[in-house]
Amino acid sequence: METLVIIAVMVLATGIGTRLIHLLNAQHDARIAAYHFSDPLPRPPRLPDDR
Repeated sequence: METLVIIAVMVLATGIGTRLIHLLNAQHDARIAAYHFSDPLPRPPRLPDDR
């Protein structure tokens, strides 16, 4: 009987951990999607001698 309880606890802990990791990954993906990494950088001001 102890073996079944240990197995059930391990399966439950694995499921909770998997769900937590999934939620954290979804949150991280949402943050990445909200931040635009591909926005071009503004050009530096040109010096009078630049052409």
